[in-house]
Amino acid sequence: MLAPSALHLRRTPMRWLAATTLSLTLVAGAVSAAAADDDAARGLPSAEDVANAEAAAQGARRSVASVQAELLLANERLRSSAVSAAQAAEAFNGARWAADEARAAALAAGDAARAARRDLETSRSAYAETLIESYQLSPELQGFAAVVEADGIERVLTTTATMQVTEEVMDSKQDAFSASSLLAASADQRAEDALARAEELEANAAAARNTAAAAEASAGSEAAAIAATKTTLIEELAQLQGISYELAEKRQSALEQRAAQAAAEAAAKEAADAAAAEAAAAEAAAAEVAAAAAAAAEAAAPVTQAPTPAPTKTKTAKPTPTPAPAPVATATPTPVTPTPVATPTPTGTASPKPTATPTPTPTPTSTPTVAPPPPPTTAPAVTGDTSAVVAFARAQIGDPYKWGAAGPNAWDCSGLTAGAWAAGGKSLPHYSVAQYTGSTAIAAAALAPGDLVFWGSSSKATSIYHVALYIGGGQIIHAPRTGRPVVQESMYSWIAPNFYARP
Repeated sequence: MLAPSALHLRRTPMRWLAATTLSLTLVAGAVSAAAADDDAARGLPSAEDVANAEAAAQGARRSVASVQAELLLANERLRSSAVSAAQAAEAFNGARWAADEARAAALAAGDAARAARRDLETSRSAYAETLIESYQLSPELQGFAAVVEADGIERVLTTTATMQVTEEVMDSKQDAFSASSLLAASADQRAEDALARAEELEANAAAARNTAAAAEASAGSEAAAIAATKTTLIEELAQLQGISYELAEKRQSALEQRAAQAAAEAAAKEAADAAAAEAAAAEAAAAEVAAAAAAAAEAAAPVTQAPTPAPTKTKTAKPTPTPAPAPVATATPTPVTPTPVATPTPTGTASPKPTATPTPTPTPTSTPTVAPPPPPTTAPAVTGDTSAVVAFARAQIGDPYKWGAAGPNAWDCSGLTAGAWAAGGKSLPHYSVAQYTGSTAIAAAALAPGDLVFWGSSSKATSIYHVALYIGGGQIIHAPRTGRPVVQESMYSWIAPNFYARP
């Protein structure tokens, strides 16, 4: 057991340590408080201020991302609105084109009906004259008996021949009149049907015009609203990033251009890969057809040669047994006597059995089916003055877009391509679907200056709603939409196209 003095000595350092620790803590707290007061006095941020600033910065970063996402959504709304307006505009162009075609058909049917009526009147007049002549001749025929008694048999024959000729002529005129009547009635009916069809399609075109006008007005309002929304969002973005509006707008525009360029490059790569795959598939198909043709030819050759060596082998095998049956050959005349009696046996086609003609007959039938000529995989040659086509389109750059317009100072997409190709010497309808169906479809890899590039909402050509003129190097000239004039840009700057054709 420790002595009281030792215990006192042991407790004293512990008490001193505790007292020292407490005093240091109090001093540190006092110093921290004094320092904080001093920082506050000097305008320096406190630790709490720093933490709050970091939290605010973290929230600001999230807000910038959300604002940029809203800008992307605004651009997507603008694109969707433009597509809807383009679809409505091209639907009107299609309805107007169909109505024009129907009106031209109605005019042609009317001309044909008038010509048929003129032919009918000619046949009617000829038939009437023949009837009059027959009526004039009837009194003479009624006095046939008196003529016989007075003039003799020669006059009878002459009168009979005249009567027969007259009847034949009258029958012919009647047949011609009946045929002309039927043709005229049919032509009148076709003209009426064509006129009714034209009027129906013109009514459809008028309705399509109203729909296109409404879609264009809606797209314009949507574009204005989206522009205002984007302005507000860019202002908010500038505040969040602590920069000017002009700089924020430039940054956002650069981001959008970079994204569009990346999308264009990806679409171009995808198109190139698809074209390469298509070319490889075509090459493989051609090689397969050639291999099949070679196999068919090789298989056909032994079939034709097989019958020829077969008799030679049988003849070489027969000489050894032939000496023994030689005396038996004398007995062969005895069965020959009943064979002439069996006359039905020759009619029983014993001769076709030895001839091996049925075996080669299937080989010629298989040869044409296996080796048909391969379908043409190359694009047709470019015709027309494509330099004039491209030059015309380039001269319209900057002209405003207007749906349904075909120049000279405003254009829609199909109006511009039709005008450009008119300068190159070819007439194209003012309708993108008809421009595609009236041209030769080609692959993207075969595009050449002057070709047409199309956008559709599906894999069907009837879904096409936009067309542009390809000028080479992946570039197009087109009239995009309301608010954007005729411009030259990458063919992938908007949406990847899905149809290509050569006028």
